[in-house]
Amino acid sequence: MRVSVVDAGSNTVRLVVSDAAGGVPLPVYTAKWKLRLSEQVGPDGHFGEQATEQLVRALHRAVETAARWGAPEPLAFATAVVRNAPDRTAVLRAVAQETGVRLCVLPGEVEAELTFLGVRRWMGWRAGPLAVLDIGGGSFEVAFGRGRMPEFAVSLPLGAGRLTNEFLDHDDVPSDKELQALRRRVRHQLRDATARIRWEHPHTVVATSRTFQQLARLCGAAPGRQGPFADRFLDRADLRRAIDRLAALPAAERATLPGISAPRARQSLAGAVVGHTAMKLSGVRTLAICPWALREGILLRFLEDGTDWWADIEAAHDDTRHRPATGAVPRARLTGG
Repeated sequence: MRVSVVDAGSNTVRLVVSDAAGGVPLPVYTAKWKLRLSEQVGPDGHFGEQATEQLVRALHRAVETAARWGAPEPLAFATAVVRNAPDRTAVLRAVAQETGVRLCVLPGEVEAELTFLGVRRWMGWRAGPLAVLDIGGGSFEVAFGRGRMPEFAVSLPLGAGRLTNEFLDHDDVPSDKELQALRRRVRHQLRDATARIRWEHPHTVVATSRTFQQLARLCGAAPGRQGPFADRFLDRADLRRAIDRLAALPAAERATLPGISAPRARQSLAGAVVGHTAMKLSGVRTLAICPWALREGILLRFLEDGTDWWADIEAAHDDTRHRPATGAVPRARLTGG
């Protein structure tokens, strides 16, 4: 059985095609389209025509690519960049009309739950009571649980891209005043979620996402070429020193540091502040880095609970059925190229 999943995130549209023999999604092909949607949407979060057209093109190519690899239509979902857009209903209608894809906008709490499932399956039951931290471009998810699914899951408006645009919206070295304002916002937003994690006293705390992976590499973790099975950890003291390194450089020069990619260099400092603050307030000194996250959680839930589960998710979160369009987005049209 071959399955595929595609997600529209703040930086990329990413496709994963997997074989699912034995109920384990093993990737056979991955592809991504770098759209950097968070930088293209307007200051108020509206997509407008250009960003919508680029999203439509990428999803159209993802569907074609999945078909070439023998997978049916992907399980397609969008994260915070679409979820928070005031004109998201119009965007989703344009996607459906031009590609036939029903792009599911998952609530942040559902993202946290499914990410937890992916991490639980990767880490196994030996991880015991488990806390999961996941930072994206638009939101930050926190979850805790003792079983297959979390008992506590929350999504906070602390994405690395979102905070960069709000507090560090320039390419120069940030000022002390800017960093202080960023830290105040992060501490305030994290207060309740981290208190819950501290109270639960998890046996294992895990981080997932490209941001955490790159920060771990900056702090000395194994490079990606060593594969997904290499043990990787992120120490809080190392991350604190990494913040100083990142803050001492203009945004573009951060990409010269180990592990920091050019597309994520600008938001790496905000991501490091969120990660360090979450660890400190939760009383966590070391994080394990997990390669499985939301996409794998969706595939696992689909394989374990069947097609009806995804159909229910689509129906529950289909804006094109339940909400009128807010703001007119001209219909994006597919053209050659």
